[in-house]
Amino acid sequence: MRILILGGDGYLGWPTAMHFSDAGHEVTVADSFAKRKWEVELGIAPLAPVPSLHHRVRSWKRITGKTITMRVGDLTNARSVYGLLEEARPDAIVHYGEQPSAPYSMQNRTAAVETQVNNVVGTLNVLFAMRHACPDAHLVKLGTMGEYGTPNIDIEEGYLTVTHNGRSDTMLYPKKPASFYHLSKVHDSHNIEFACRIWGVRATDLNQGVVYGVDTDHTLRDPLLRTSFHYDHVFGTVINRFLVQASLGAPLSVYGKGGQTRGFLDIRDTVQCVDLAVHNPAAAGEFRVFNQFTEQYSVLDLAHRVQAAGARAGLAVQLEHLDNPRAEAEEHYYNASHSHLADLGLVPHLLTDDSLDRMLAVVHAQSGGVDRADLAPTIKWKGGGARVQV
Repeated sequence: MRILILGGDGYLGWPTAMHFSDAGHEVTVADSFAKRKWEVELGIAPLAPVPSLHHRVRSWKRITGKTITMRVGDLTNARSVYGLLEEARPDAIVHYGEQPSAPYSMQNRTAAVETQVNNVVGTLNVLFAMRHACPDAHLVKLGTMGEYGTPNIDIEEGYLTVTHNGRSDTMLYPKKPASFYHLSKVHDSHNIEFACRIWGVRATDLNQGVVYGVDTDHTLRDPLLRTSFHYDHVFGTVINRFLVQASLGAPLSVYGKGGQTRGFLDIRDTVQCVDLAVHNPAAAGEFRVFNQFTEQYSVLDLAHRVQAAGARAGLAVQLEHLDNPRAEAEEHYYNASHSHLADLGLVPHLLTDDSLDRMLAVVHAQSGGVDRADLAPTIKWKGGGARVQV
């Protein structure tokens, strides 16, 4: 297959590119390197230095003898997107190419607008370019479980059948996102569903839970193939942040009571889920929604798990409850369906004590360059500590 990966420089995009290339597919990666720019602006960096995408593509060719084609382009530039799809003529498009952080989107007006323009306009450009250059291609789009929020009813996979005044209909599940980033993903979902319904586009929306993990089988082949593991309060996810804090002997920063419950998955399962979606494409005109996670945990549950892993490693790890910088329910009902990917054959990597111990050992070995200042949350959802920028 010809597979185009948008956002191929990222934490998820690069491992996905290597996975498909290693399987013999014709892979093109594209990126604008906007996230690297945002990291520089905020003064944050991954746990270990990440070679440029140019360098990693060359290293992949040297190590495996296989080619990944790289293109540089901004998805908000329609001319660039049309040219990219005309050249690549992909059978499948894996779309990671978005600003990926809720905290980033909540720091000020500029960041909120940049997030929405980058994500929503970029995806619209992809949809129009698909219609023009490759109308039969399958779009696999990374969404987020955060689109749903935390409703007081069960979360279904994308759709909900409603009976009202004696009549029934099935519609997109109502969304209640908690940041401008999550809102951008909701807008994406609605735009993609519209394109499927009106134009006959085929698409799979992967509503992903919180990802954790340092490596995949491919990143382990050589340090030059590593991906960007973030631990900071902007781009780092909660388990990754806890692992770094534990490795430093620093208290695990639990926001509020820690009762916030979400779906989680290993980075290796992100790659596996995308593979399943690509090899089992949606039909023309079909907008599929898969809830992409493997386990549900509360933040406090995870903190205790990492604390226990620290104890097994001889590290004295404490918990610290911070005032929650986010506007979110800290105690709530949460029960989300996630059967579609399992039905396609997903075999999950679960969060076992052994897997936590291995991740902690890797993180601890790389923790010499950690900037502790990056761990403290400084972006407040209600503006109390946010940088004011108009």
